[in-house]
Amino acid sequence: MAKEPSPTIIEGSSLWHDAWIRLSKNKLAIVSMWIVILIVLACFIGPFIYGVDPNHGELSNKLLPPSAEYPLGTDQIGRDLLARILYGGQISLLVAFAATAISVTIGIAYGAISGYVGGKMDNTMMRIVDGLLALPFLIIVILFREVISGHIETMGKFLINEQGWDRDFVLRYQNIIPLFIAIGASGWLTMSRIVRTQTASLTRLEYVEAARSLGLGHIRILFQHIIPNTLGPIIIFTTLTIPSFILYEAALSFLGLGIEPPNSSWGKLIQEGANYLETNFTVLLFPALVFSITLFAFNFLGDGLRDALDPKASKD
Repeated sequence: MAKEPSPTIIEGSSLWHDAWIRLSKNKLAIVSMWIVILIVLACFIGPFIYGVDPNHGELSNKLLPPSAEYPLGTDQIGRDLLARILYGGQISLLVAFAATAISVTIGIAYGAISGYVGGKMDNTMMRIVDGLLALPFLIIVILFREVISGHIETMGKFLINEQGWDRDFVLRYQNIIPLFIAIGASGWLTMSRIVRTQTASLTRLEYVEAARSLGLGHIRILFQHIIPNTLGPIIIFTTLTIPSFILYEAALSFLGLGIEPPNSSWGKLIQEGANYLETNFTVLLFPALVFSITLFAFNFLGDGLRDALDPKASKD
């Protein structure tokens, strides 16, 4: 099991400057960072440049190999596969980023309170985390998604019928929102343990005691003096959480429990491509290739950030 990063005290901008120097020497991490940037830009800006409707297809053009007209070929109903991959990347990355934001927010709040308060409350809060960690993560996500899906659907009908919102826009995000809420609200446990460990260590330091002696409130001490000094481990874990959540979304979509038509994601494209592997293997190859490159890039970048921000832990 990987060791939790040691607490790091931020002194001006020296920590971030030194971290950038160490990161810049890690060629694999720098290459991975640029790959991540290019993939994100391609998925969110590329569709506007490419200009092909990802949901438009003709059965007469189904399962075509790559060509000048269709750079990556077409899928089982004649839709442009490149457009589908770019569109699917939007959904996969959006779910991962939004779920990570929810997870990090809950984890920081829970862990910081637990580590700062200490004593019996800290012990009770961590036992709750341990109990939840013992449960299968995907099962929790599926149950949570089913619970909130009905409420999101009701809200969607209200926005369409009562507020006059665009039907296609609402239906698109009506399927996505329960998924990233479920993943994010179920994935904060490890983050809370990391922040709790950091907070408990920092709380005993002299500068925190000095802040208390000056009469500063608990909230101010947490947000001004403790949480800022846990940003290194938080950034590291956040970078490594994003590919995990992309993988969870893909697993759910592959099982038919995630993104639903007409929406798509990399996991959904891989599921559809697997059904036509013998007919045209490129329908599976290209989505799986982009998906794998993205996961590797995020993981290598996360490893590089860990070595840059916490060099002592990386040597252990």
